[in-house]
Amino acid sequence: MTQYRIRGRQYNSRNCFVCGLDNDMGLKASFYETETGEVIAVCTPCAGHQSYPQRLHGGVSSALLDETIGRAICVRYGDMVWGVTLELQLKYRKPVPYDVPVKVVGRTTSDRGRLFEGSGEIVLPGGEVAVEARGLYMKQTIEKIAGSDFTDSQWGLSFDGHVPEIIEL
Repeated sequence: MTQYRIRGRQYNSRNCFVCGLDNDMGLKASFYETETGEVIAVCTPCAGHQSYPQRLHGGVSSALLDETIGRAICVRYGDMVWGVTLELQLKYRKPVPYDVPVKVVGRTTSDRGRLFEGSGEIVLPGGEVAVEARGLYMKQTIEKIAGSDFTDSQWGLSFDGHVPEIIEL
């Protein structure tokens, strides 16, 4: 198992499917920045996120990876710059179960002007990689993506204050 030292936590929104704290159908994922410049998402999908019995829907896996990789640019620029997806490629290696904690790692692999590339993995509780992704993203401010009303009323929600020192994958 690999240990990641955590340096901080990113904010959540109200209604996002992946990070929205008020979205009853969402994943309510928490996002942590590591000392190595990666982002780790942690959530526990439920039966409402399934495809086949006992398996997380592939589209939900894709959404988790997309948001985690897209947030990785924030490690470098703070919450001033976000990733808007242009391309996303996935490799499904193993089924992802629900009702167990899922961890997703995302990183920026290339930062060039208005674009950046990233990669990420969904890691199962035993340390096996279940899904891999690579993506191309455009850098945007949150105001440009969603407008200033979003930042005032929908973004930057506080959390319970708990930030783990280490996350193991």
